[in-house]
Amino acid sequence: MEYQYLKALHIIFVVTWFAGLFYIVRLFIYHAEAQDKPEPAKSILQTQYKIMQKRLWYIITWPSMIITVCVGTYLMIAGNHYQMGWMHVKLLFVFLLVLYHLGCHRIFLQLKNDEIKFSSMKLRIWNEISTLLLFAIVFVVVLKSVSDWLYGVVGLILLAALLMVGIKMYKKNRAKTEEK
Repeated sequence: MEYQYLKALHIIFVVTWFAGLFYIVRLFIYHAEAQDKPEPAKSILQTQYKIMQKRLWYIITWPSMIITVCVGTYLMIAGNHYQMGWMHVKLLFVFLLVLYHLGCHRIFLQLKNDEIKFSSMKLRIWNEISTLLLFAIVFVVVLKSVSDWLYGVVGLILLAALLMVGIKMYKKNRAKTEEK
């Protein structure tokens, strides 16, 4: 019974971790776009985004990641899942997700120090990496077989291509709207 409660908590904190990752990058995008606003709007917006980013990052996203990893590690060991091939693939994607999280932390610190190193377009592309990792992790956990996993990889590549096309279309549409 304890295992099932921990599994439920693991799923809940995975959801909140991804929610935090999705939203933090949206805030990064808005923060970068505020750079082009005239004063005092620029300062007001960037100050507000810094407050929102700090609260989201330290109150939701970091704790969710830590709890997810700790509970997930316990569940993996308690259920002897670490011996299964699919778990090795999942752990690879989770490792990439942690690296992505750390990359977001680096961007967070840069914006906190008023260093805007990425355009909103690059941040939009960065935002899609977490989507791809979410798809990959969920499909590995649900399918758990190598043959199904191969289909998943093809689907992931197609999803990535669709996301890139969507981002480019958004950029063109936004440029047209701003010209008017």
